Amino acid sequence: MYKPLFDHIEKFIHLEPSDIDKLESCLELSKIKKKEHVLKEGQVCNTIYFIVKGCLRQYIINSKGVEQTLQFGIENWWITDYLSYHNHVPSSFYLQAVENTEVIAIDKTVLEALLIEIPSLERYFRIVSQKSFGAMQMRIKFLFTMSAEERYHHFNDHFPEFVQRVPQYMIASYLDFSAEFMSKIRAGKI
Repeated sequence: MYKPLFDHIEKFIHLEPSDIDKLESCLELSKIKKKEHVLKEGQVCNTIYFIVKGCLRQYIINSKGVEQTLQFGIENWWITDYLSYHNHVPSSFYLQAVENTEVIAIDKTVLEALLIEIPSLERYFRIVSQKSFGAMQMRIKFLFTMSAEERYHHFNDHFPEFVQRVPQYMIASYLDFSAEFMSKIRAGKI
């Protein structure tokens, strides 16, 4: 049931069987229906999610009332609102299932206790956080340095699994242009 998470952890650190048992006793497997939210703006985020199957997205609603997707998460990725999670403040974001999704959820207080009991888990989460932070830095670079068409082709070339799974309007939002503009790019009219 939790094998995908343990396999992912083992890519970065080794856990003793007793540590695996401790960790397993603290995990909660949840199913999230397509379009269901696990977090809405204004709620305090107390959970971090490991995606076993499916896809989640993090988004905001901008001042014009338009959804702006900030990130996606698919199998073997972690997702949460880190600011709300760490600072215990109301979230500025929404977390929503793009597809029917299965996640392994860990409550913040439970995870904090586990990190003390199993110090190597601290290293695992540091590595995962650093990789995630690096990916966000590259996303910002691409937004600042590439044209909209270049961003689309880069995304399409490097993340084809998203193009097949995620609605086009969400991809357009993530790439910071309109769905209409995306249709023109895909039709070769730009």
